[in-house]
Amino acid sequence: MSADRELDAAGIATPALRDAYRRCRELNAQHGRTYYLATRLLSAEQRPAVHALYGFARWVDDVVDDLHSGLDEKNAVLTAIEARLTAALESGTTDDPVLTALLDTVRRYDIPVQHFHDFMTSMRMDLTVTDYPTFADLKVYVHGSAAVIGLQVLPVLGTSVPREEAEPAAAALGVAFQLTNFIRDVGEDLDRDRVYLPADELEAFGVDRERLLHARKVGRADEKVRAALRDQVQRAKKVYAQAWPGIAMLAPRSRPCVLTAYRLYGRILDLVEDADCDVLSRRVVVSNGRRLAVALPALARAVFARAA
Repeated sequence: MSADRELDAAGIATPALRDAYRRCRELNAQHGRTYYLATRLLSAEQRPAVHALYGFARWVDDVVDDLHSGLDEKNAVLTAIEARLTAALESGTTDDPVLTALLDTVRRYDIPVQHFHDFMTSMRMDLTVTDYPTFADLKVYVHGSAAVIGLQVLPVLGTSVPREEAEPAAAALGVAFQLTNFIRDVGEDLDRDRVYLPADELEAFGVDRERLLHARKVGRADEKVRAALRDQVQRAKKVYAQAWPGIAMLAPRSRPCVLTAYRLYGRILDLVEDADCDVLSRRVVVSNGRRLAVALPALARAVFARAA
């Protein structure tokens, strides 16, 4: 379905606002392959809002991960973005296309603005924090970088129960996706001088940053590293289990989309295990065939749910 048809379905008529949502949709399609595929299973009127939420997160994330900018420059850009965000939320107007779409989405779905400030807090942590001594320390970061994403999207998806009942599971699903990324991308994160795995839990298996760096350098994880990563996989699976009941709490038309994302991200953990947790030399990727195998049945369920 074209962007115009989605915008029509959502009742977005103002030319400037339509352009703003189109920009966010482009960011989603370009950078979030699995995420974008899952959004195709949403009803047309829901998609623009999800694209707006993703577009803002992508904008900020790109600033943090910019390899050509120094710490001071990144910090200045994040400060400017948050100032513009705050001004937009307070005044109700902005001339930035991504913020224009975000502001409209916040209004339409009554999304708490604190979620966006929590997100910015975690993104600032990425500028200076490179290690997390314990999982409790990591949870502070993950709340703003992942849990609040689930909480932002939840009002757009809709619920079959009071929203507050579904919020813990929505937050858990965001965290489960993030923990999956940490495990899959441990090598790439090392290249950026970051380790998103709790140091004390790695140490229990005789693993530290230097051992991870050595595994990255030689392109092979030793048994201690694999054992430590297997332990992290098990934690992630437990968080997925915490998130699972939340799918049934969603509005019926939204369940196929979230179930697809749940299964595709869960498949990443399966691939990590299939590789015996040796992910330091390569990045496991869900194949296009697997994506289609999951998405096509979900599409049929989505069409049925909308018709019902």
